[in-house]
Amino acid sequence: MQHDILNRLQAETSELLKALYGLENAPMDWQPTRKEFEGDLTLVVFPYLRSSKKKPEATAEEIGIALQERMAEVHSFNVIKGFLNVEISSDYWLACLHGIQDLENYGHQPKGNETILVEYSSPNTNKPLHLGHIRNILLGYSVSNILDAAGKNVKKVQIINDRGIHICKSMVAWQKFANGESPESSALKGDHLVGKYYVEFDKAYKAQIAELIAAGKTEDEAKEEAPILQEARETLRKWEQGDEETVALWQKMNSWVYAGFNETYQRIGVNFDKNYYESDTYILGKQVVDDGLANGLFFQKEDGSVWCDLEAEKLGQKLLLRKDGTSVYMTQDIGTAIQRYDDFGIDGMIYTVGNEQDHHFKVLFAILKKLGYKWAEQLYHLSYGMVDLPSGKMKSREGTVVDADDLMDEMKDTARRISEELGKTDGIDEATKAELHHMIGMGALKYFMLKVDPKKRMLFNPEESVDFQGNTGPFIQYTHARIQSLLRKAEDMNVAATGNYTELISQERDLIKAVLSFPEIVLEAAKDKAPSVIANYTYDLVKMYNAFYQQVSILNDEDTAAVSFRVDLSRKTAAVVKNAMALLGIEVPNRM
Repeated sequence: MQHDILNRLQAETSELLKALYGLENAPMDWQPTRKEFEGDLTLVVFPYLRSSKKKPEATAEEIGIALQERMAEVHSFNVIKGFLNVEISSDYWLACLHGIQDLENYGHQPKGNETILVEYSSPNTNKPLHLGHIRNILLGYSVSNILDAAGKNVKKVQIINDRGIHICKSMVAWQKFANGESPESSALKGDHLVGKYYVEFDKAYKAQIAELIAAGKTEDEAKEEAPILQEARETLRKWEQGDEETVALWQKMNSWVYAGFNETYQRIGVNFDKNYYESDTYILGKQVVDDGLANGLFFQKEDGSVWCDLEAEKLGQKLLLRKDGTSVYMTQDIGTAIQRYDDFGIDGMIYTVGNEQDHHFKVLFAILKKLGYKWAEQLYHLSYGMVDLPSGKMKSREGTVVDADDLMDEMKDTARRISEELGKTDGIDEATKAELHHMIGMGALKYFMLKVDPKKRMLFNPEESVDFQGNTGPFIQYTHARIQSLLRKAEDMNVAATGNYTELISQERDLIKAVLSFPEIVLEAAKDKAPSVIANYTYDLVKMYNAFYQQVSILNDEDTAAVSFRVDLSRKTAAVVKNAMALLGIEVPNRM
C-alpha cells in the first residue's frame, strides 16, 4: 500500500519538475522520512537546484506547495534544508488499512507461472538429524514459505544420501556388534539406532589403528589397512554389485532411519513434496557423464578416470568418475538436478547447503551449463554459516553431535521452566500447557535460528532463545497472545465497527505504515532468500505495537470511534504477526 502512494508521488513530482523547471525524466529520491523529523516520505531536492536557480529551501518549498495543490493525499509538508518532508493524510492511511479484508492471506501475492524447487535437509542415513541439520531445515522450509507467499509455485525436496562408505560403516558395525538389535527391541528411534553403530564403527576402527601402529605400521598404513575398514569397503563393493544379502540389510537399516527422520520432521513441523535418493540418481549421473565423455565435453586420464576441464571458468579440473568407474558426489548431483528438471519443469532451483560446499556448487552449476542445460542459469546455492554451541564444534562419528530430537526436548523443557517461573501459563490445564510449551520451545528455536542472516556463522544458546524479552520468538508469541486477549475483551464489550475516526496520532500512523509494508517485506525476503528479513520486521512491528499498547488508551477512550479503530488496528497487527511467523514455520498462541 505504501508503494502505491510512492508511485503516485513519483508520477506527480515528475510532472511538476517538468512544469516548474523544464526537467525531463529527472531522477527522484523519495525515501521514508527519518524518525527524528515529521513526515512520511522525503524528497531530496539538491539535484534540481541548477534548474530551479533557487536555494534548497525555496526549491523544496515550491515543490511542496505544488504537490499539496495537486494531491489530496498530501496533508502537509515541512522543509529541512534540501529535504522536503511530506505528510500523507490520515484519510489515505485509514482507507488503506480498511482495504485489508482477507487477513488470512494478507502479504501473499497471486500465484504466477514460475516454479521454484527448494532442496533442504539432505541427510545421511548413517546418523540422526543434528543441530546443523536444524538450521538447514528451518532455512529451507522458511525460504519455501516465503517464495510461495511471493507468488511462486514451490516444490520442496530433499536428496537422501543413502549410499556410500559411511552407510556401509554402520552396516558392518551392526553386523559385528548388534546381536540383532532393532528399534523395537531397543526402544530407540531407528535413526538413533543406526547412528549408534556408526559411532561403534569409529571406536573399533580407532582401536584397530592403535593396534597396527603398535605392531610397527605407520599411521597412514594403519588407517588404510584396518580390517574393519576393509570390511566396509567390501560391503560397498557388494552393494554396488547388487549382492542380495547386502542390499537386504541396507534396505532394512535405511527403513529404520527413514521412520526416525519422518518422526523428527513431523515434530519440527516441516514436509517435502518429493524425496530423491542418491542410490537412484547416481546411476543417471554416470550415464550423463558417459555421454559427455563420448561427446567430447569431458576427458579421460590415463588411469581411466573421467574429468571435466573448468580451467576457463577458473574452477580447475573436476573428477566425475573414479578410475574404477565408481561415481563421486558431483556425479550424483548432476543426475539429481537433471531428474528434478524432468520431474517438475522447474524455472529455478535453490540448494540449501552449508558454506563449506560453496566451491562444489560453483562447479556443479558450471558443469550443467557445459552440458547445455539452459535452466542451469537459474540455479542458486543458499549458502549458510555453521552453528556453534558454547561447548564447541560437533563431530558425528565421535558421538558428540547435538541430536535434533534431544535439542527439541531441551527447548520444550526450557520453555516449560521459564514459562512457569514467569507465571506465563498459570491457570491453564496440563494438556494445553504441554502444547504451549512445545509451541514456545519450537518458536524460540526457529526464531533464534532464522533471525540471523543465513550467510553468518552463529552461536546457538538455548537459554537465551527462550527469553520473553528482546528479539526472540517467545516475545513475539507473547505479544500475539496479548493482542488476542485484548480482542476478546473488545468482543465482550460489544465494540461496534465505525468509520468515523479521522485524525491519526503518531503511534497509530507508524503502526499502520508498518502493517501496510508487510507485502513489500515478503517480496524483499523472497528476492534475498532471507528469512531474517521477515524475522526482524516482525520484531520491529511487535515492539511498535507494544509501545502503542502502553501509550494509547485502546479500550477505555471516551471516543467510541477511536476505540473501534484501535481494535481494528490491533486485529490487523495480530494477523500480520501470525502470517509473518507462519512464513518462519512458527505457530503463535491465542492465550499465554
